[in-house]
Order: sequence, then structure tokens, then C-alpha cells
Amino acid sequence: MEQNYQNHRRFHPLFHYILSLLVVITLVGAIVFVIKNGISLSSILILAIVVILAIMFILIRQYPLKAQDRAIRAEENLRHYVLTGTLLDSRLTIGQITALRFASDAELPELSAKAASQNLSPDDIKKQITNWKADFYRV
Repeated sequence: MEQNYQNHRRFHPLFHYILSLLVVITLVGAIVFVIKNGISLSSILILAIVVILAIMFILIRQYPLKAQDRAIRAEENLRHYVLTGTLLDSRLTIGQITALRFASDAELPELSAKAASQNLSPDDIKKQITNWKADFYRV
């Protein structure tokens, strides 16, 4: 499958739809349980367990994305260095750099300079890419 701006976002249905829905339903259920049964040891413990699960759900997503962001920054810095002999502009944010990973080698130097000088949003960067370089590894 060819990747482009319209289809580059990836979702894992089990995580993004089913698990997130179950976490929200469980959290609402625990709050309703506390309201109906009053503040008791069991209701507070149930709410605490559900809050812990909700926090874990968020962190389970955040930690791998941070690691992927670090790897993408290193890869794109190396790619930019190979192409231009200089590292990426230090004004670029991680969001801009992750958007630049979709740019072809021919577009990267000019687009990265433009992104830094005009402070383009990641979405604006992706929209300006004409020769899309697919990335099927990030979820």
C-alpha cells in the first residue's frame, strides 16, 4: 500500500478503540459505584484501582512514543547530515522532525529549513511534501 498524507495515520483497533473504551467505561462505573455506595473502603479501593489502570493505559502509550521520537530525531539528524553536511536546525521541535521523516531525500533539506524559519506545524509540513517517504513502523 502506498502511504500519503490522507492515510499515514495508524491506529491499532484493539488499543485505540476497544481498550480505551473499556478504560473509560470502567472509570465511569467506578465513579458511579462510589456515588451510589458512598465513601467506603471498598468503593475507594475500586476507584483507586481503576484510576491506576487509567494512568497505566496512558503511560503504556506515552513511553514507547517517546522512545520512537528519540530514534526518529537521531535518524533524521543523520539523514540530514548525510544530505547536507549539517545537523537539523536546533529550532525544530520533535513534532516537526517526526513530520519531516515523510519527506523524500530531495525535499528534506529545503523543507526542514522552511519549517525552522517559518515555524511550520507538523501538519503543514506533511501537507507540503510532494514525494512521500512511507513510514510503516510507528503506530
